[in-house]
Amino acid sequence: MDEPQDTQPDTEGQRIAKVMARAGLCSRREAERWIAEGRVSIDGEVITTPAVTVTPENKVVVDGKPLPTADRPRLWRYHKPAGLLTTTNDPQGRPTVFNDLPRDLPRLISVGRLDLNSEGLLLFTNDGELARKLEHPLTGLPRKYRIRVHGVVDPAKLESIDRGVTVDGVKYGPIYAELERQQTSNAWVTVILREGKNREVRRVMEHLGYRVNRLIRVGYGMIALGDLPRSVIEEVPIGVVKKLLGESHKGAKAKPKPVKPGYKRKAAAAKARGRKPADADRRGKA
Repeated sequence: MDEPQDTQPDTEGQRIAKVMARAGLCSRREAERWIAEGRVSIDGEVITTPAVTVTPENKVVVDGKPLPTADRPRLWRYHKPAGLLTTTNDPQGRPTVFNDLPRDLPRLISVGRLDLNSEGLLLFTNDGELARKLEHPLTGLPRKYRIRVHGVVDPAKLESIDRGVTVDGVKYGPIYAELERQQTSNAWVTVILREGKNREVRRVMEHLGYRVNRLIRVGYGMIALGDLPRSVIEEVPIGVVKKLLGESHKGAKAKPKPVKPGYKRKAAAAKARGRKPADADRRGKA
C-alpha cells in the first residue's frame, strides 16, 4: 500500500519541483513555472529548468527565502460554500476559499477544485505531491455528488453514460448517475465518477438536456462530507489518509469498467465506488 510519507531519507536526491511541492510551497506544475521565471536558486545559482536534482545538503531559495522544511503530509476536509473561488488569488477581487480558512493553518493546497457555484466537500493538504496523487485521474478515486437539475429526468438517459460519453470532443469515462427524486420542475440526481475533469458533471448533464442549478460534492474516495457545517475545516486522521492512499492504489490498478447491458443499477453504483455489489447490498443505498 502507498504510504502518505517517506520513511527513509532520500540520499540520491529528488527533482527540484517535487521537493518544492513536498515542502507545501506550491504544486509541481506551479514549481516548474516559478523555476522558469527565475524565482528559484540552488546553492546561490539561479536555475531556469526543473531538470535538476537536489539533496538535503543543497541550499534551495525561493523568492529570496530558504525552502521551508517539509512537514509530514497532512490532509483536511472542508465544507465549501457556494460563491467562493478555489484559487489563492483572484484578479477581480472575488472571495476565495483561502480567504475563508482559519489563519493558524499551514500553507495549504486544494486537492482539485470546485467551481464558484459548486459547494460541498473540498480537500486540502500541505503536500503538493499528495494533492497530485489524490486528484490525478489515473488514481481512480471516486467523487460522489448530489445535483439538482431543471426538468423531468429520464432514467434511461442517465443509464446512457454508464459507459462514458464524448461531449464537444472531450471524452469522459464511465459515470454512474441515478435519479433520487423528481419534484415538479426539478430533480435530484446522485452522480459518481472517477476522473473529475473540469466542469465534468455540469457539461455531461447539459449534454443530456438537464441544466444543473445546484451541485454538492458529498464524497471523495472514502472521505465523506457528512454533517460538517459550511465553512468548517477539519483535519483527516493520518490512519484515514493511509487507507485513502491504499484505496487510490487499488483504483489506479483497476480502472472502472463500462457497465454491461443487463447489470442492475445497484451493482453499477457499487462498481463506481470501488466495492463489490454484495457490499452495496449489505451497506444499503448510497
